[in-house]
Amino acid sequence: MSALAHHLIEDLFDPNLPQKPTRDGYGLGIVDAAKLDPRVVVLCADLTESTRNLDFKNQFPDRFVQMGVHEQLLAALGAGMALAGKIPFITSYAMFCPGRAWEQVRTNICLNNVNVKIIGSHAGVSVGPDGATHQAIEDIAITRVIPNMTVIAPCDMIEARKATIAISKMIGPCYVRFAREKSPVFTTKKTPFEIGKAEIFREGKDVAIIACGPLLYNALKAAEELMKDGMDVMVINSHTIKPLDEKTILQAAKKCGAIVTVEEHQIAGGLGGAIAEYLAKTYPTPIEFIGVQNRFGESGSPQELIEHFGMGVESIKKAVKKVLRRK
Repeated sequence: MSALAHHLIEDLFDPNLPQKPTRDGYGLGIVDAAKLDPRVVVLCADLTESTRNLDFKNQFPDRFVQMGVHEQLLAALGAGMALAGKIPFITSYAMFCPGRAWEQVRTNICLNNVNVKIIGSHAGVSVGPDGATHQAIEDIAITRVIPNMTVIAPCDMIEARKATIAISKMIGPCYVRFAREKSPVFTTKKTPFEIGKAEIFREGKDVAIIACGPLLYNALKAAEELMKDGMDVMVINSHTIKPLDEKTILQAAKKCGAIVTVEEHQIAGGLGGAIAEYLAKTYPTPIEFIGVQNRFGESGSPQELIEHFGMGVESIKKAVKKVLRRK
């Protein structure tokens, strides 16, 4: 385990590692952000507890707006409040915001380049039994394509809390996706987080796995198991999909000569697509993509779906071995 970054949980693969959903980190972070800046307000589309806004509502009732099921108005009103000098966080399930509200996100928020923070909860197939209608697996693609937008996918609850505070301090539109399902908490308060800067969580020289969101933990487990087979695997936390940390990605491509991307999202338009677009014009590198392969979601338990859609540890290991054969 010596290759792991020192700022991660010491016993990273302890089966008793704490498990918390990343949305819990948002719930803590939005209260922190509100205490730091009185301009922070929250607008919610009828999902106060599910989106983890309940503590904020209880502590800052005069800064909380319940919109009901009106996601398009949620985005439009958020833009107006930003123009009035507030820092609005607009919140719903990712399938509905940015999904249902995409045109308002594009035109009211990003075209005007106003300071709205878009919070998409329940992203990815790990939403589980809710099924395809509620499993947002296109949200990174539809947000990163819009000019002026920043896009972030935190890897665990602690990083989610840091990301929430960080976006409250930056100027401009931002989308952050959070998960419903509990996942390992493996970073610490000392783990670096900076918007636009990827972090190397594990050193290696044979292949680089670049991941975002809770599936980063699967990437670390896969790398540790592959070490037993003689493969030296680097793992990078690319929590910011836009702007991409091009410097770190280019260095990884040059050092390792092969890359596997991992995300709980459609292959098209997500983190893997962003990395492939960049490397295609700077340093063409063999890449394999772990994610949803041009399919809709399905109902099932979260872990069943992660395995079913080829995003588990064994699938990542197979992708690493496959890309190594292409070097």
